[in-house]
Amino acid sequence: MARALRKAGVEAGEPNDANKRLVQRWEGGTTRVPRPVYVRALEKVTGLPIESLGFALPVMIRLRDDGAGGHDLAPGADGVAPASADAETAARTAGRAHYAGVWLSRYEFYSSGRGQTFAGAHYVVLVQNDNRLTGQSLPGASSRPDSALSLDLTVDGNVITGTWVEQTATDGYYAGARYHGAVQLLAEPTGRRMAGKWVGFGKDFDVNTGPWELIFKEASTSKETVERYSRRPE
Repeated sequence: MARALRKAGVEAGEPNDANKRLVQRWEGGTTRVPRPVYVRALEKVTGLPIESLGFALPVMIRLRDDGAGGHDLAPGADGVAPASADAETAARTAGRAHYAGVWLSRYEFYSSGRGQTFAGAHYVVLVQNDNRLTGQSLPGASSRPDSALSLDLTVDGNVITGTWVEQTATDGYYAGARYHGAVQLLAEPTGRRMAGKWVGFGKDFDVNTGPWELIFKEASTSKETVERYSRRPE
């Protein structure tokens, strides 16, 4: 089983360190919650959804909170902070998912002025430091031209909670308005999708809400990857 899991990881482009002792801990119930990289390998090897394999899901691990928050990564030449290898190693060692990389952010909102429901989409880069996630949309990577999105999130098991800010284009329908609010998401066991809802204020000071999801695209935040996703989402 361990060999099959390692092979599945290599074929999927995300090598893992599955070994006999790890499989025995799963079988004996000592480890009840596999990390996302093992969830994906287990589903590939067994051909079954992780929910049917006897694990304790959804994941609800209490994370250490040292109160530091934020991150101290300096932006690169392209203006996007690179993923921290130390943060990734620490997250994996602590047994929690690592969410750094490029994601497709998509939400829906109702426009009272136009009487319709619209979808907003951005390619964003998430940077993780311990249990904090910060996100920034890539240049030109919005379904609405010149709309910029930023996220500030906290991870607690499979619950992701935080705030969002969107700056609209000055020459667009919303004439450069700045919107902000809160968001709460649940991460799927595979670590490849987060889904939940946003809340925010409308122009008439009413509280609005709607669905929001983040879909994983790539773990890399290299210059080549950033350039590839600096485009309008399909």
